[in-house]
Amino acid sequence: MQNRFSQYVPALTWAREYDRTILSNDLLAALVVTIMLIPQSLAYALLAGLPPEAGLYASIAPIILYAIFGTSRALAVGPVAVVSLMTAAALGNIVEQGTVGYAAAALLLAGLSGLILLGMGLFRLGFIANFLSHPVIAGFITASGIIIAASQLKHILGINAEGHNLLDLVMSLIKHLPDTNWVTLLIGALATGFLFWVRKGLKPTLKRAGVSLALADATTKAGPVLVVVLTTLTVWVFGLDKQGVKIVGEVPQSLPPLTLPAFSPELFRQLLLPAFLISIIGFVESISVAQTLAAKKRQRIDPDQELIGLGAANVAASLTGGFPVTGGFSRSVVNFDAGAETPAAGAFTAVGLAIAAVALTPLIFFLPKATLAATIIVAVLSLVDFSILKRSWAYSKADFAAVFITILLTLTLGVEAGVSAGVSLSILLHLYKSSRPHIAEVGLVRGTEHFRNVLRHSVKTHPNVVTLRVDESLYFANARFLEDSIQNRVAGDPDIRHVILQCSAINEIDFSALESLEAINKRLDEMDVKLHLSEVKGPVMDRLEKSHFLDELTGQVFLTQYEAAHVAEEGCGTARSG
Repeated sequence: MQNRFSQYVPALTWAREYDRTILSNDLLAALVVTIMLIPQSLAYALLAGLPPEAGLYASIAPIILYAIFGTSRALAVGPVAVVSLMTAAALGNIVEQGTVGYAAAALLLAGLSGLILLGMGLFRLGFIANFLSHPVIAGFITASGIIIAASQLKHILGINAEGHNLLDLVMSLIKHLPDTNWVTLLIGALATGFLFWVRKGLKPTLKRAGVSLALADATTKAGPVLVVVLTTLTVWVFGLDKQGVKIVGEVPQSLPPLTLPAFSPELFRQLLLPAFLISIIGFVESISVAQTLAAKKRQRIDPDQELIGLGAANVAASLTGGFPVTGGFSRSVVNFDAGAETPAAGAFTAVGLAIAAVALTPLIFFLPKATLAATIIVAVLSLVDFSILKRSWAYSKADFAAVFITILLTLTLGVEAGVSAGVSLSILLHLYKSSRPHIAEVGLVRGTEHFRNVLRHSVKTHPNVVTLRVDESLYFANARFLEDSIQNRVAGDPDIRHVILQCSAINEIDFSALESLEAINKRLDEMDVKLHLSEVKGPVMDRLEKSHFLDELTGQVFLTQYEAAHVAEEGCGTARSG
């Protein structure tokens, strides 16, 4: 019972081995991540169309809940760019931004996302995320990064612009371009340039100056905080807010409030699909980061338990004034590199952010929104990767088409259309590929007991025996293709007396495929051709034995392909070279 309870509450496992050394490492990592998260949280809240404090609220209770229920020891949970953009896109078409209803809808969206993730975790449905192929995800994130960066240009320019896709954003930016506030533009451009330099050039510069590697790392990671401090002081000292520079303004000086999402059947219906898409995208992004970091320390990630951890985090966000959250790439890498040993580092980060929410919010009154926009732009442009187009084109034209269409639809129609297209394309591609499985005619490699494709190798074949190897499980979508392939091969050669189906790559045969095998067996029998099976896997054989197929099979089932070919050829004469 204790082991089963620990399975659902992983914190009970790592807490047993907690000691003073781990504590010090977790505290150091928490300090670094807290410094990084303060500007990021504020920025992503604005990206989601919410007040800046919502970003802090969404980074406190969710982190604690994930630390209790999550399995990754380095994943840092909170607002991320893509999910924040999807939140804004989902809510922008339903509720007016800046209203109480908008914030309430964000709470409901987080709650729905949390319940979906919890349900998927409890029913062990994490495999659903596998239907999103990596190329499609890469294409979606690339397009989303471009849209996010474009959406922040209005803050860099100090103008108003609207739109949830690239075309609308560009048209709106062009329309309002004459209203550019040049002081805001100067602040935004300098902040963006400095952040890019911090990311690429500060660390090498400090190392050349003789600064230790640890100090250079810490300074680089604190770069966004330095920009926040400098631009805030500049606006305050010179009164630039009176010259049109938009600032964050008053942020409530308090811990996250206890909130309850308002339940409206109509709003529930409108947000259900966006919540599902946000859940899937957030989970895929989070589990990818978690597994990558866990592999470096040979740790194990349980995908279904990760669903529960992320679900609990999102439910917590909905009850504490937040919005949908997931595991972030950049902050998780920082958390890992800073030496985080356990999820307790996340809990300490939450404490640090809570202190910031109570004590530091008055200090960001004069923080220009252009600085937060610069933080977002620099962060998301690192996600843009057009090389996926070149690599997928070289490897698979079908995958290239999926990536290209996902990018195109995301840019032109918005993130919801893009991710919906990505999910649909991933499933359709899988169905298309598996519906036309590779079926190879094989022959015996001389001097061995191995059988290989007759089109790729010099092998021995027999004029009266055909062996076909199916490189795919058989199910309803490809059963007819197998029927047609065997029919076409046998009908064109009246000498064939035996067909051997090599099943070494078949992991499953569903009921539709079983009926197809029965039809194949009957049709071959009518042509005086026997059907044999070879190398049938145990689980597949168990299923076949529960049916009447083996009783009606005109041929035999052989343990090896070599044995099947030998028996079939015994009464058919000498083999010929192919």
